[in-house]
Amino acid sequence: MTKLQIFYDYECPFCKRGYEDLVELLPAFPELEIEWRPIEAHPRPENFGIHTDLCIRSFYIAQELGSDMSAFHKAMFHAVVTDGKNVEKDEVIANVVKGIVDSAKLLELLKSGKYIENVNENNDLAYEKNKVWYLPAFRIPGKNTPRLDAKGGIGVSREEIREFLESL
Repeated sequence: MTKLQIFYDYECPFCKRGYEDLVELLPAFPELEIEWRPIEAHPRPENFGIHTDLCIRSFYIAQELGSDMSAFHKAMFHAVVTDGKNVEKDEVIANVVKGIVDSAKLLELLKSGKYIENVNENNDLAYEKNKVWYLPAFRIPGKNTPRLDAKGGIGVSREEIREFLESL
């Protein structure tokens, strides 16, 4: 089984499109194990852009609670990219994933600070160790190649993703 890391940010429209294309293509590649690595396109303390650190922490909480991760991804991308929700507030996040994740437990774990280190680790893994510049980015852990990087202001096409997956 080949492990494939996907680096993405919920505020990135190119990531949303890449996620949707990837999910549609994955059934043809059952030998792939996907390791979702949500990162911040604009890590704190930068003042530019939407900060999605709470989205990332919520991702790990949803996993911990055994939530439907496909529904989680769809809801989060829709809330941020399509609806422009202010996901820098715990209560907004809880409302976005209501019915997917136990809202009370989610709020409790967010307030506890759980998974803050995962945000930092993912950002470091992407930017420092894997030289990610644009999102989404696709990597095989521990190897410099093969890799697929989005192009700034363009993203990646469905065809590029398909060709990349076929090359693995």
